[in-house]
Amino acid sequence: MRKLVMIFTGLVLVAATVQAQQITGVVKDPQGKGLDKTTVSLLKAKDSSVVKLVVTSDKGRYTVSAPQAGSYLVSASYVGFQTAYSQPFELSGSGITIPDITISKAKGDLKEVTVTAKKQMIEVKADKTILNVEGTINAVGYDALELLRRSPGVMIDKDDNVSLAGKNGVQVFIDGKPSPLSGADLANYLKSLQSAQIEAIEIITNPSAKYEAAGNAGIINIKLKKNKTFGTNGSVNLGFVQGVYPKYNGGLNLNHRNKSINIFGTYNYNNGKNLMTMTSEKNQFDTLFTQTNKISFKNNTHGFKGGIDYFINAKSTIGAVVSGNIANNDISTSGPMYFTYIPTNQLVKILKATNTNEMERNNMNANLNYRYAVTGGTELNIDADYGFFKIRSNQYQPNYYYLADGTTETSRVIYNMLSPTNIDLYSIKTDYEQNFKGGRLAIGGKVGIVNTDNDFKRYDVFTNSKVLDTAKSNRFDYKENINALYVNYNKQLKKGIMIQFGLRAENTHSRGISTGFKKVTSNWIGYDSTFKRDYTDLFPSAALTFNKNPMKQWTIAYSRRIDRPAYQDLNPFEFKLNEYTFMKGNTELRPQYTNSFSITNIYKYKLTTKLNYSRVNDIFAQIPDTIDKTKGFLTKRNLANQDIVSLSISYPFQYKWYSFFATTNANYSHYVADFGGGNRKVDLKVFSFTYFMQNSFNLGKGWTGELSGLFISPSVWQGVFKTTSMGTVDIGLQKTLFKGKGTIKAAMSDVFQTMKWAGSTDFAGVNSTFRGQGEIPQYKLNFNYRFGNSQVKGARQRKSAVEEETKRTENGGGMGQQ
Repeated sequence: MRKLVMIFTGLVLVAATVQAQQITGVVKDPQGKGLDKTTVSLLKAKDSSVVKLVVTSDKGRYTVSAPQAGSYLVSASYVGFQTAYSQPFELSGSGITIPDITISKAKGDLKEVTVTAKKQMIEVKADKTILNVEGTINAVGYDALELLRRSPGVMIDKDDNVSLAGKNGVQVFIDGKPSPLSGADLANYLKSLQSAQIEAIEIITNPSAKYEAAGNAGIINIKLKKNKTFGTNGSVNLGFVQGVYPKYNGGLNLNHRNKSINIFGTYNYNNGKNLMTMTSEKNQFDTLFTQTNKISFKNNTHGFKGGIDYFINAKSTIGAVVSGNIANNDISTSGPMYFTYIPTNQLVKILKATNTNEMERNNMNANLNYRYAVTGGTELNIDADYGFFKIRSNQYQPNYYYLADGTTETSRVIYNMLSPTNIDLYSIKTDYEQNFKGGRLAIGGKVGIVNTDNDFKRYDVFTNSKVLDTAKSNRFDYKENINALYVNYNKQLKKGIMIQFGLRAENTHSRGISTGFKKVTSNWIGYDSTFKRDYTDLFPSAALTFNKNPMKQWTIAYSRRIDRPAYQDLNPFEFKLNEYTFMKGNTELRPQYTNSFSITNIYKYKLTTKLNYSRVNDIFAQIPDTIDKTKGFLTKRNLANQDIVSLSISYPFQYKWYSFFATTNANYSHYVADFGGGNRKVDLKVFSFTYFMQNSFNLGKGWTGELSGLFISPSVWQGVFKTTSMGTVDIGLQKTLFKGKGTIKAAMSDVFQTMKWAGSTDFAGVNSTFRGQGEIPQYKLNFNYRFGNSQVKGARQRKSAVEEETKRTENGGGMGQQ
């Protein structure tokens, strides 16, 4: 054993002393001037396969590292120029400077040039992980929530709450813009977004000061598709999914672009019904409650996006974007609840309650933007945004009580709840960047306002009429204003070190008014539970990257972040979920803060390892509590703290027609809180991990196959719910048709039917267990056809427009980053 350790140590020391071999050179234009921002590719001389890509700096200089000795050549390419190649050369143990490469202007307009690229399903970088949905076979037929469920490090609990790397408080962005929704509202919105609409999902765990400070666990940015090709073009897609029930989706994408203007539009439609089953047991006081529910979700959604960009000149662009989602969702829950008297183990009564909820969830967003940019120099972005959510809920809840025989009715109570919610969002933000002291300085600010109005009315329903129950009705108005300023600076030092540091200041003003009636002795009186919050916080961030040897890069990072309570979690009103379960907000709920430290290593551009430690203060947790002995309610409270250590490792591999990608995310969490001693304490130590792998097979003649798998170990949801393990294996097949213009994909999800969740909790005298599953397996079919121009039409003057589009996509084009 000692010999093995010594051998292993020796190998590590030898590997640490091996230095990548540097290849340097210059790329010039026909006049002999160095050409900056030219793509330089290091190729293997044997088969011209790409080893590494770099971009030339000013005066056309470049340096590229070869991982080992061998035969290589270099190519240089630039829009509007013909690709040029060096002569093959040998590397045998030291660096080399190759002769200058001169590239010539292309003849004509490059009408025959077509660029085709295939991204990996998952890309792992130092600051984020990217799930490329657009090119993935097995993503067909999923909605956004299911895609997140299958994303590395992301956890979705039984109530559809999102957590990341063991931490709650995830901020979800759509096209770079933060969503104001949370909880069930956010989950239902994500269910209305189909994979056909989504280009990629970015999981950003260490956002810089340029991003909003909200989101303790980080940011999940869902990027919707947008066509970037010149000319007039478009695509259509049709999809079908068969689970327990059939589901249909389709979409149209149109785009026209030239050197002066870009007009684009998309439309998507989705119609389907999903079924989930859930079984629960709750032991409270002297009664055992058991229930098996079937929950069906009907979805009829129209999504759209349209906009225009006008390129005033090579430096200035103005644009406007309008997007929206119109969704009609119906949820039906059915299943009897059985009441058993624990001392005698005797069934005493049965509650039959079939709950239906007809919902409308409409969203509209408008953005006006201006961008001024000089390549490699000054850049200014100004965005003004307005958005609204219009949510309507009409819930019918009948409750019929029977004796243990299940046929003799003893009583009934029927409720009808109407709950309209309006959310208005306003924001204006500015970002400015320029070169400064050999680095890049960024400053900016944002003013954001959110107004929320929720009017909850509960009616008692009788045979021929219904009467408003003013004691059980409530109106909650919530306003939040966040003003932010930030500064960020990064610089590459000569000693192979890159520094980045920033500071963000956010000033928050919030006000909530909850009005209704409450019982005092024997009288009902009106109340007004008004609360105000005003506070200012500083959020520093920093990163130090050691990149002298590009084959072994290290990054050390730190950030401080905040997660503010959702407006629903602040409303003190008690909402009745059923006759024996309530939910109420907590006006004393404080923001939770996270300090995160991470170390990341990227080895040979493939093996990525990241170690992270986070300390969360005043963490949110959904606590089940008791009322009237046998009735329970759910509320959110601040646990004392949470310590989390997480480790993620990912590795891609490719050999000829086969490619493989694997990533694992492990975390250790320690939750501590005391709400009164005894059974009201929380002290949990949890180790959990997820493992994802994807195998891709290029089968030839336009055929491609995929085999992917996900495993999720036992974990903890919302601070108190202990869960069991679950996982899934998906398979898919793709065929290109019509000379590459058409694609047909077929897939089967959860082949072995193992994506089933289960768990338990024991707090404040309530012992509960639960288990459930969605529709498994599912069979999916999708067809996509592209029409119109699909070529890169040569024009060097269009380079600025392409850079503009790339930058806009990265920035989110709206109220997303501040």
